[in-house]
Amino acid sequence: RIKQKQISSLYKSCSYCCNMKLAIFSLLAGYAVAFAPTTLNGAVQKSALHETKADLEVLGKKLNPLVGFYDPLGLSDAEFWGYSNEATIGFLRHAEIKHSRVAMFAFVGYIAHANGIRWPYPMQLDGSPFPDNTNPPALWDEISIQAKYQIFALIAFLEWWSEISTDTNKHYMAGGRPGAYPDFTTGEGSIPHPVPFNFFDPFGGNSAASAEKKERGLIVELNNGRLAMIGILGFLAAQECPGSVPMLTGIVEPYAGEVMNPF
Repeated sequence: RIKQKQISSLYKSCSYCCNMKLAIFSLLAGYAVAFAPTTLNGAVQKSALHETKADLEVLGKKLNPLVGFYDPLGLSDAEFWGYSNEATIGFLRHAEIKHSRVAMFAFVGYIAHANGIRWPYPMQLDGSPFPDNTNPPALWDEISIQAKYQIFALIAFLEWWSEISTDTNKHYMAGGRPGAYPDFTTGEGSIPHPVPFNFFDPFGGNSAASAEKKERGLIVELNNGRLAMIGILGFLAAQECPGSVPMLTGIVEPYAGEVMNPF
C-alpha cells in the first residue's frame, strides 16, 4: 500500500496536471471554433461529420452494457456556438478523450512521485537535481519557475498542434475523428526540423493493427480514462477535504496548499 506521505506527494503532480489541462483547455477553446466548419452568409456550412447521437448510443452500449448511453444534461442534442449538432458532438467527444488521456498521465504520475520515482540525472543545466520530495503538491512547489514555464510551453505546443487541420487530418468538428492526433510532419509550412517520432504511435505499431483491435483499443482507452478521471479527482478531494473520500481516509495525507495554483 502506498504510504500516506507518498500519496500526498503524488497528489501535487496530479493536481498540477489537472490544473494545467483546465487552464490550457480554456485558452484553446477558441481554437476549436477557429478550426470548426466554415460559415457561409452567416450560416454554418454543412459537412459530413464523423459522429451523430445515434453513434453515441451505440458507443455507450459498447463502453458499458449495463449503463448504456448516459446523457443526463442532454449535451448530445446541443449546438454550441451556432454550429451543427454533429460538430458539437465532435467537440465534446474530443474533449473527453483528451481529458481522459491527461487523467491517465496524472494518475500514473501521482503514483510514481508518491513512491519517489525520479530521473537519476540533474533536472537543470546548473546541476539542480530532481526534487526528492514524495509529496506531489510540495514537490511541484519546489520546481523552479523556469522549469514550470518550460512544461507549460510544451503542453501549449502539443495542444496547438492537436488543433491543426490538414488534408490527412480533418478537424474533429469538421468531419475528423475525435481523439486523432496529427503526425509531426516536416518541410514547408510544417515543423522546420526533422522529428523522428510522432507523438502518437511513435513506432507505428498501432497503424499495423487490425480494425477490430483498434476499435477495442478505443473502448479500453475511454473506460480507463473515465476511471482515471474519477481516481485523480478522488485523490485531490481527499487531500483538500479530509474525510470526503472514506476509502482514502488514512491513506491520503492532507495538503495545506492551493492545489489549483500552479505558481
